[in-house]
Amino acid sequence: MNKIKMGWSEISITPDKKISLTGQFYERISEGVETPITATALAIEAGKEQAVICSCDLTGINNGFSEYVRQKLEGVEGLDATKIMLHATHTHASHTYKSTDTKTSSKGGPALGQYVNEDMLYKPLVTVDKSIMTPDEAFEFLAERISTVIKEAWLSRKQASYSCGFGRAAVGMNRRVCFSDGSAQMWGDTNSPCFTHLEGGNDNGIEMLFTFNEDKKPTGAIINVACPSQVMEHRSVISSDYWGKVKNNLRKHFGDDFYVLGLCSPAGDQCPRDMIRWQNGETPVNDPNISRPNYIERDSDGSMFDIGGTERIGRRIATEVIWAFEEINNYTEECEFIHKVETVDLPIRRVTLEEYNHAKEQIEKFIEKNKGKSFDYNDTAKMYVYAGTLERFECQHTDDILPVEIHFMRLGNIAFATSPFELFLDYGNQIRARSLARQTFLIQLCCESYGYLPTKKAEEGSHYSAYVSGGKTGHIGGDMLVRKTVSTINGFFK
Repeated sequence: MNKIKMGWSEISITPDKKISLTGQFYERISEGVETPITATALAIEAGKEQAVICSCDLTGINNGFSEYVRQKLEGVEGLDATKIMLHATHTHASHTYKSTDTKTSSKGGPALGQYVNEDMLYKPLVTVDKSIMTPDEAFEFLAERISTVIKEAWLSRKQASYSCGFGRAAVGMNRRVCFSDGSAQMWGDTNSPCFTHLEGGNDNGIEMLFTFNEDKKPTGAIINVACPSQVMEHRSVISSDYWGKVKNNLRKHFGDDFYVLGLCSPAGDQCPRDMIRWQNGETPVNDPNISRPNYIERDSDGSMFDIGGTERIGRRIATEVIWAFEEINNYTEECEFIHKVETVDLPIRRVTLEEYNHAKEQIEKFIEKNKGKSFDYNDTAKMYVYAGTLERFECQHTDDILPVEIHFMRLGNIAFATSPFELFLDYGNQIRARSLARQTFLIQLCCESYGYLPTKKAEEGSHYSAYVSGGKTGHIGGDMLVRKTVSTINGFFK
């Protein structure tokens, strides 16, 4: 058993200039700041073991970025850079920044230029307007800020204690709609005679860990929620989405020096919107996957496409956190701390020759039909799946295995595990249900980003988030990831 030391820090990653907002098929240039975006780091040390978890208001952790940040931190006294975890809250209202690892591209969008004449492709405004931060600039800006906040958290660690809590709030809901023909659609219209059910469930449980200084004053909280922060995903403003509202509400209660480490657990098939009691946005939403031709006004949560939705979710989560805090009656000051970092080999999801030929034919037909026309975002969305299929077919002839970085931790009687995917909820449920830990914190989109990891039933239903072009591995890899995570966590406690 070892005494625990912890250190917190937060830094703004809000830029001083306009940025290209990532997360959609069409370009969105920021028109202002709705709420600041930040990076928050928590350093933990006990005995000879250590970890730093840094939660960033980003859509994903681009491949190569974690390694670059770690290189900038080499030489910081006592800090083992391999024990640093970067996590994205998956806000769709943050930076577009470069990926240094072009070999692992998994999205159809970037591959489209390989199969379509460049003259047909949409020319982003960011390439011609010097007042907009470029992806290269954003990469350096983020790396500098995030390495700074990690260093500050590590150097500020002091004697501490922690206590766990639990709450429930309706935040994430399944967004894949199933129909009587066996197909499924992300954002599918449930107002249809063919609608049968939602493909999966949801998890309204919230894992919490509160930290305290030597005087038992609360210093911060880890909050693990099974829902990406993408209420504002179609708006042209910089926003921390609902996490910014959670922080504001909790600081009103605990004080301005209270830190919040927001973590998204497996939620690749989840969203903040009720697919049954659907409510449109306050203004039109430009998304080819979202269409409600027979829209019916409902009494429900209000728009989950606008600021009001972030405020509602922020209030729900903060209320549960405050209630859970009021039930605390014990503090852990020393415990066993184990942190393992492993590279896990998962199989690349394969494309058949039939799928390849079909994708090639569809792209050729589309190009012929649209000769002389420039692509817009609708065209990009239509060709996304086919371009990604061609890219995967070519890739699988040289790459068979996807090596991914996974972190496993035991802190007293609780466990932490990461993954670099938008991992579907079922996988997270399987891990939590079989874990021997008293409480299990799961962190998706951590250290790298390899797209969606759908279940077998999602692959069979198909559509966006389950296409082969949407992620690097499939349900076989998902099953392997679950088994590896469960066996490692349970090995800590046997």
